Amino acid sequence: MSLKPRPNPDALGHRKLFGVLGPSTNTVVQPDFDDMRVYGVTNHYSRIVVEDAQAISDETFMAGTLEISNNTLDAVRGVLTCNPDYLVMGMSAVTFYGGARGAEQWRENIEAEAGLQLCTGSQSLIEAFNAYGGVKKIAVISPYYPSANRQVANFMSDYGIETVRDICLRCPSWTSIAQVSTEILREKLKELDGDDVDALVQVGTNLSMTRLAAAAETYLGKPVIAINTATYWNALRQNEIDDRVVGFGRLLEEF
Repeated sequence: MSLKPRPNPDALGHRKLFGVLGPSTNTVVQPDFDDMRVYGVTNHYSRIVVEDAQAISDETFMAGTLEISNNTLDAVRGVLTCNPDYLVMGMSAVTFYGGARGAEQWRENIEAEAGLQLCTGSQSLIEAFNAYGGVKKIAVISPYYPSANRQVANFMSDYGIETVRDICLRCPSWTSIAQVSTEILREKLKELDGDDVDALVQVGTNLSMTRLAAAAETYLGKPVIAINTATYWNALRQNEIDDRVVGFGRLLEEF
């Protein structure tokens, strides 16, 4: 699908228009990305329509995420009508599947349909590790089930990153992910931390952790990376937008 050239800059998004793709059940990505938005960049959310999966199990979690993946191109076609400059994926699970090569192929399929570059959460984490430097061993928290966490660990291993330990919250529905409290997440971070890991990582874009991760960096003394922060940071930097944003941790403040 070819995009129409804009004769003049967009009034509000005169630097960049981001087309954001996220599941229709996700209530966290849109406000998170808007909180991190900088002057002259606007976010245009296109919902990947999916039912709110209930009574999720290890098997049905994987099937449910693949349903979201299969419906992504419809959301892409919808957001292209506003003529965005760049796409940002607001769902992380499927961007880890199949290791580094599987993730690359998935991204390339979307980019071929859209005729635009796509920023994914999985690749954004790798870029974040490179920015911090020295990250070789991580601990991961997710709302996922073990089958999906294994996919995350497999992807990381392709980049030489060892997942020392992980926590699966096993949320019972898509919308319940957004209902996990800060208090629970704070306790889980304590469980994950240790001298044997270089960074703590949160995946699952409907889990609200951008501000907690930023705060945890200050008292744990190591990178604590929320997937939404890494993704939006990477989207900005890939578009040569170097603005610093305070309140979301070192990624947006320093790199």
